[in-house]
Amino acid sequence: MILKTCFLLFTILSFSCTHNTSSEKNQIEVKNDSIVSEKDTCEILFEEVKRLDKILLTSTVINQQIAEKSIKAFYEFYLNCKTDSLSPIFLLKAGQVSVSIRKYLEAKDIFTKVIDEFPNFKNRGGAMFLLAQLYDDSYILNNESTAKTIYEQIIKEYPNSTFANDAKACIKHIGKSDEELVHEFLKKSN
Repeated sequence: MILKTCFLLFTILSFSCTHNTSSEKNQIEVKNDSIVSEKDTCEILFEEVKRLDKILLTSTVINQQIAEKSIKAFYEFYLNCKTDSLSPIFLLKAGQVSVSIRKYLEAKDIFTKVIDEFPNFKNRGGAMFLLAQLYDDSYILNNESTAKTIYEQIIKEYPNSTFANDAKACIKHIGKSDEELVHEFLKKSN
């Protein structure tokens, strides 16, 4: 008797769990047809990038998974919220995190997007300097002439910035070996 009751109960539960009433079906269809507004998307993405940014800022060691997730979230924020004033900031952060996990070509593309798509961004000079540094490093992109061109552009477009001062110093050191740089430093300090 207990076995028959269990079987009957199981059959009823199975049937009720798999059977959709028309109102349940309509609710599912309504959910699938609803459209999330751009504002809602940006708010949701903002909460995620803010959360990930906080994790990155408080970490003492780079976690590859968190870094990659952050790059993706920062980039998605940029893609979906281009008119938001935070868009170039998070795009720049995506480039910086890419550098930190040695994804240099990705960082180059991201810094280039910041420079090209946000000409009035207050930290555009910083993005240019970071891009120039990638080209200037012989172990990364190793293209000193492109680095020099970008440094000169920084000096021309942002003459009174700290980036211009740093760019001038970098131009002086282009093409010099580590030994030459150390020798110059020691010579100045004596």
